[in-house]
Amino acid sequence: MSTTALPPVAPEVLAEAVGHLTARLRKKLDAAVAECAGRAEPGPDGAVRVRFGEDTLVTLRPGPSGTVTDPGEAVCTCLLAPRCLHRAAVLGAAPLADAAAAEASEEAPVASPAADGESPAQSGPGAPGHTAASRPEGSAPAGAPETAPPTPARAAAASALWHAAAEALSAGVTAGGTVVQAELLRAAHTARLAGLPRAEAAALRVVRGLRNAREQGRGQGLPDLTAAFRELLAGAAGPGTTGPARRAYEQGGSLRVYGLCREPVLSATGYGGVTTHLLTPEGALHTLSDVRPGGLSRARGAGTASVALGGAVLDHAGLARGGLLIAGATVSSDGRLGAGRGVRATPLRGAAWSEEPVAALFARPVREAVASALDAAELPGEAGPALLGCDVEVLGAAEDHLLARVLGGGPVLRLRVAHPHPELPHTANLRRIGEHPGLVLRVLGHPDPDRAATLRPLAVGPVPDAPNSLRLPEEWRGHADLGYDRLQGDHFPRTAPGVPALAPAAPDPLADAPLWRVRRLLETGVAGGRRAVAEASRGTDRASLTVPLRRAGLPGAADLVEALTAEADRRPRDTFGRLTDPSPDAYARAWLASALHLHAAERSLVTASWS
Repeated sequence: MSTTALPPVAPEVLAEAVGHLTARLRKKLDAAVAECAGRAEPGPDGAVRVRFGEDTLVTLRPGPSGTVTDPGEAVCTCLLAPRCLHRAAVLGAAPLADAAAAEASEEAPVASPAADGESPAQSGPGAPGHTAASRPEGSAPAGAPETAPPTPARAAAASALWHAAAEALSAGVTAGGTVVQAELLRAAHTARLAGLPRAEAAALRVVRGLRNAREQGRGQGLPDLTAAFRELLAGAAGPGTTGPARRAYEQGGSLRVYGLCREPVLSATGYGGVTTHLLTPEGALHTLSDVRPGGLSRARGAGTASVALGGAVLDHAGLARGGLLIAGATVSSDGRLGAGRGVRATPLRGAAWSEEPVAALFARPVREAVASALDAAELPGEAGPALLGCDVEVLGAAEDHLLARVLGGGPVLRLRVAHPHPELPHTANLRRIGEHPGLVLRVLGHPDPDRAATLRPLAVGPVPDAPNSLRLPEEWRGHADLGYDRLQGDHFPRTAPGVPALAPAAPDPLADAPLWRVRRLLETGVAGGRRAVAEASRGTDRASLTVPLRRAGLPGAADLVEALTAEADRRPRDTFGRLTDPSPDAYARAWLASALHLHAAERSLVTASWS
């Protein structure tokens, strides 16, 4: 079997190829895509060839960026080319390129650490975005992120995206083959041309989720795909909610920042790198990212790579423990620093975690801090929850996480691995910390928005004046980056601290609430489509869905579930058995209403669990 990988293909190229197929060929497309597995072989001048029989050969010749961005870069030798099944099948089997691939000369693509509906532990499933460190200098009005005005072109693009998403949701993973995906890609490209790249990115996440679920099984990745559908439909429901037309970088003048920690970044699409988190004297959080193609090796090496910002001589390891004075700084609405031609940076002495302004991160009440972090994650342009700092006492290991109590009478938290890849030291470091119950730590990480009282630590440090805390090397300057530094035995107290009683974690409100029934119904619809929702709610099954919700005091959720199941089962037909209303719009609206209600209810319960 060939191990040659097909090059990434721009979404619009695949959409055009599928659009040229006849109805008869479209029915054969998914089977033809499956036949392409293992057939790719290298050709001359970096081309990749896929052979169909003795006389038919499809050749992909990617451009300088390594991506097929032009229809002429995919050719077939059969008589029907370029409107042939072979060419469309090979393009359908190739991975999807990112939205920035066609603009590689302007800004390099990266993967956001918590983008794309993936939890921080997964770094994505999703689509790479744009690296702030390579974005050319630009200006934009100050204030909130630029929101695309509802021009006729944007309204039409959002409407087309809504209809394509509704059709894909109604079909589900089982029927969401290459043809359905191509319609989504066509609508996504229209959204991009209309100046709605956030809407395009949401559609690409849905397409990637459909592909992964079909390849790995319907039950795989359903939570992420459900979240992607929710975001796509919510954005396409109104042209004014599709987000900023482009991440706007505005002049920030002179900016002083102090390093907090480094975070490795991995993407399912093969990107890797590092994000360094920074803090201003006023307490504003910023990030500087260096993420490029290269996967794990790139993520591991980028932690000590030079900082590409205004000629600064620091690397990311030095910046995470130092500081910068930036002249002519460019800052995006979500705090990412840009590297324009006018930017100049001078290294500064860093601020220890026990010094201001960093110490203020750990002095804020946990409930207040996590509410602000989760609220920030809902704003347009945010990649994920903001950083949360707190002082904790380690209670011990429990299953796949650690239990820790916030000092000063705070809640019991679950500390979970931020990045579970075995080649990254996160898991080993957390396991070693769990071997020292009673240890007192200062922890900085991302609160998990989908789990009760859960923190995914990125870095740890000693609590000032605490005898049973970490003893880190002087060159680490008071904290260890769990994704790059490795904790050793001599970093822990020589005398074992008093072992606290391993108190169980606080009750999980998400697990105790019957909202899981709504989540399961929504995921059933994503997996099996509209028909699966209708089948799951017939007879006694409908009562088993709504009665527990009403008993638990959730009548709103019960009403929305009833509306969703009723709409899923509504298929009016005329006397000849033909559908009189084949549009999936009403079903998509009912599904979206339940999904938004569930998301808000779960977010409220997660916030309450930090009390």
